[in-house]
Amino acid sequence: MAAGASLGANLSSNIYKGKALRLMLPSWVMIGIFLLIPVILIGVYSFLTKEFRGGVLWDFSIASYDQFFLDRGLFGDEPPTIEWTYINIFFRSIQQAAIATFLCLLIGFPTAWFIATRNEKSRPVWLFLITIPYWVNLLIRTVSMKFLIRDSGPLNEFLLWTGLISEPLGLINTDFAVQLGLFYSYLPFMVLPIYASVERYDFSLSEAAADLYAGAWTTLRLIILPVVKPGIIAGCILVFVPSLGAFLAPDLLGGAKNFMIGSLIEEQFKGAAGNWPFGAAISMILLTIVMVVLIIYARSQYKQEQK
Repeated sequence: MAAGASLGANLSSNIYKGKALRLMLPSWVMIGIFLLIPVILIGVYSFLTKEFRGGVLWDFSIASYDQFFLDRGLFGDEPPTIEWTYINIFFRSIQQAAIATFLCLLIGFPTAWFIATRNEKSRPVWLFLITIPYWVNLLIRTVSMKFLIRDSGPLNEFLLWTGLISEPLGLINTDFAVQLGLFYSYLPFMVLPIYASVERYDFSLSEAAADLYAGAWTTLRLIILPVVKPGIIAGCILVFVPSLGAFLAPDLLGGAKNFMIGSLIEEQFKGAAGNWPFGAAISMILLTIVMVVLIIYARSQYKQEQK
């Protein structure tokens, strides 16, 4: 009986031997069509020249990258200086994305822990509640947030009614509004990966730590966090990367004074007078930085696993 089971296992494990490339072909085709080709097109457009009346000229140059990093004056004949306008927008985007990621982690970790420690029958209900907002389009959710926190919105009306404030809070067109929009948009991206890690956590480790007189913070720092670290890192990446390139929250909640890199890219592709090569160049700069950071992280993780 055991020999038959072993033979069946070997047959099932060898049935796809030598067919890996053919089985992966549909995935590679989809990745090529919907990921690689668009990225290649963006890369090509970033080296083209903007036509004066809109559109592009097929004259290859690095003018778009030069425009992002250097300021050569109105007519391009002055000594080059660093173009801080776009660089500051880039740093502001990193700051906003980092704050949104931190807020999502601050709320997402205890939320994921709470859900993972419920009984098995109630967990799907809590996960269902977490994912309900994603049944609605992101644009509608962002507009709803703007309606909620505007000067004459329900939030200010309620605070005025309770007497907690004497005049409406100016929340719209602020960094706070942008961070609130990013936090609201991407919180589930933090909760779900951490939940998956906590669900696999062996709670007997915490019991053993308590038996050895370890406090709650010591147990969290030395036992729980190292175990659920992969979920935390995955959640941070899933929140930080889309937050970095977001444009709906900055446009609708932040206004012109709170421009982010996603908004800058969006502006370059609007209308006939848009600067497509410059927008493509900014996209490639953003993509390159994100890829470099992810590659560095992947290499560091690989080196740690090899030790």
